[in-house]
Amino acid sequence: MKHYYKEYAQIIEVGPRDGLQNEKVMLSTEQKIEFIKNLSDCGFSAIEFSSFVSKKLVPNLSDAEAVFKSIHPYEGCSYSGLVANNAGFERAIACGVKHIAVLTSASETFCKKNINCSIQESLSRISKLMDRARNNNMLVRVYVSCAFDCEYEGEIKNNIVVDLIKKLDEMGCNEISLADTTGKANPVQVENLLEAILKLINAGKIIMHFHNNYNMALTNVLSSFQMGIFRFDSSVAGIGGCNFLPNSGGNLATEDLLYMLHAMGVHTGIDRDKVVLAGNKILRLLEHEKISSD
Repeated sequence: MKHYYKEYAQIIEVGPRDGLQNEKVMLSTEQKIEFIKNLSDCGFSAIEFSSFVSKKLVPNLSDAEAVFKSIHPYEGCSYSGLVANNAGFERAIACGVKHIAVLTSASETFCKKNINCSIQESLSRISKLMDRARNNNMLVRVYVSCAFDCEYEGEIKNNIVVDLIKKLDEMGCNEISLADTTGKANPVQVENLLEAILKLINAGKIIMHFHNNYNMALTNVLSSFQMGIFRFDSSVAGIGGCNFLPNSGGNLATEDLLYMLHAMGVHTGIDRDKVVLAGNKILRLLEHEKISSD
């Protein structure tokens, strides 16, 4: 297999959404706004700021509208919000969000537990949202949870994921994020899946989202990067993970990802020192021990 190395990688910072959604400490709206400002100042080109989901189920992010309306957008940075259904979509439109993320899964069991529908029903929802998004000049990213493994169903077959990707691409989805929800993916799995996917769609549409349960996230990033993928989700200080799955580990820490990429000579446009400062500040607010890498 020929390995491809790009000179640039895009890091999508998901800390304000994926990082905060299940924390025991609930930040104030003002603290979240300051958090996003600190991250924007680091040079990110994409930040997921919150989610428009059930305020009862995810109270930590119940102030998505107030947060978005108070963001002072940095030039060159896109601010996206997660929506789970039509009600969330309406909330996002009402406050002027132009980049949304939606959910599906390669596991029927996880799909039912996470968003209370089958995979096919989730695709039907996404198709309807895509039509409305186009009419409102919105970009749409789709998270494919359990792209490699599921706590309930075990290892996910590549053909299931490839079929999902094909359908999402045909709908016109702008971005597809493949999530290693259980953190059990390995580099061989990653390479094999991407080899099949990249026969169908351009690498620029694919984003990789690795969890770090077994300290494999960076290894899997490298495997993806060698396959030509150059867009990756990460969360400052590694905060967050999947709150609907037992034994789910944390997100890949942005600081660690930046350290590896910069050491390889890959340009990201992000100031890692500022990310470390932002990470340590949010850890203090969340009452975590210091884990943000110097």
